[in-house]
Amino acid sequence: MLSTTDAILESISDGVFTVGLDWRIASFNCAAEKITGTSRKEAIGRHCSEVFRCSMCESECALRRTLKTGRPIIGKSGYIINANGDRVPISVSTAVLRDASGRIVGGAETFRDLSELEALRRELEGRHRAGELVSRSPLMQRVFEVLPAVAASPSTVLILGETGTGKELMARTIHDLSPRRKKPFVAVNCSALPDTLLESELFGYKAGAFTGAYKNKPGRFSMAQGGTLFLDEIGEVTPALQVRLLRVLQERTFEPLGSTRSERVDVRVLVATHKDLMEQVRLGLFREDLYYRINVVRVELPPLRRRKEDIPLLVEQFIARFNRLQGRSIAGITAEALSLLMAHDWPGNVRELENEIERAFVLCRDDVIDIPHLSDHFSSSPGEREPSTGLRASRARHELQTIQAALQQAGQNRAKAAQLLGIHQTTLFRKMKALGLSTRRRGRPAKPAS
Repeated sequence: MLSTTDAILESISDGVFTVGLDWRIASFNCAAEKITGTSRKEAIGRHCSEVFRCSMCESECALRRTLKTGRPIIGKSGYIINANGDRVPISVSTAVLRDASGRIVGGAETFRDLSELEALRRELEGRHRAGELVSRSPLMQRVFEVLPAVAASPSTVLILGETGTGKELMARTIHDLSPRRKKPFVAVNCSALPDTLLESELFGYKAGAFTGAYKNKPGRFSMAQGGTLFLDEIGEVTPALQVRLLRVLQERTFEPLGSTRSERVDVRVLVATHKDLMEQVRLGLFREDLYYRINVVRVELPPLRRRKEDIPLLVEQFIARFNRLQGRSIAGITAEALSLLMAHDWPGNVRELENEIERAFVLCRDDVIDIPHLSDHFSSSPGEREPSTGLRASRARHELQTIQAALQQAGQNRAKAAQLLGIHQTTLFRKMKALGLSTRRRGRPAKPAS
């Protein structure tokens, strides 16, 4: 007959196992059998790493750290490979086992199958994702709604947005969703080359076209044949080269430098700029006919300061990416550090945020990114960050705008708004009160004045 303790362990849905100091499994409950696909008979007596093949086994074993420090670990994320070879996401908690005299004799670990939660997370993420673009912002959701139609069209697309908003990523997403997805995607930064080099880069040249041209060189239009050509910073192109671009877009033909024969091209052209092209037209710096030729379909990317509710989602995405690239396992970011990121104005937009998280990865040697891992203007003391009333007022304005945006996104639900901001609900309540925002819940009558 099972003891009370054994009966409890057999009835819970979390997997539980124990090991001795030799790291061999001493007990293995029913849920552990179900999650791992390994029977108790097969598991007991084997090294735990042989049974679990866990992502943490080699270098960051939670149970090993607990046995070394004596401190339990709660809810550490990872995955195991089950008996069928499938990857199963889990969360792990650990504790030491002691005998009657208090001597450590082994360790215990509980692990929870997160497969259903992971599937739900992917489903929810799908609603906020288009290709590699992620956003919860209503501004970006409107862009996401039209992307399938934009991608399916053969028309030229003008992508507008400040530097760092992700214009090239948007162009790649349009290509990946389009019928041309299996053909090349070729990107050219028009501001990176002088006009003469840009012309040869775009259209290519024939041998002998100029000194040093010893053999034929195909241009980017030829390289993108059947696919998509992305011209970034189109506003930097000089009027002389604009004439040639206009001809390609209208007639779908071009002549390589030094050639007397035109070549036909089947390429979809996407262009981007951070400039006001209508103002450039008014100043005579951009051809009006080319402007109307490229402005067939228009996609505008809002700056990050107008969609701050995306910051937690972007931070999570960057942490996952740098974990893969650097072989790290940073679990996330503290609420305090995230609050500082939410209060920042991000003049460099998403690119600046990505660089900030990459910098934090270099400095972080813990499980989570915290304030000391951020740049000096984030991690310095409040007195150093706010030496004047003007700066304090500026930060208060930014904080007010951020909270208002989160509340609007959450339908005035404070709990959801706090979750979007990455702070506790009581912290949000305190900040709202300090900033003069109404803290009365909708539909609840105000207390009568005494």
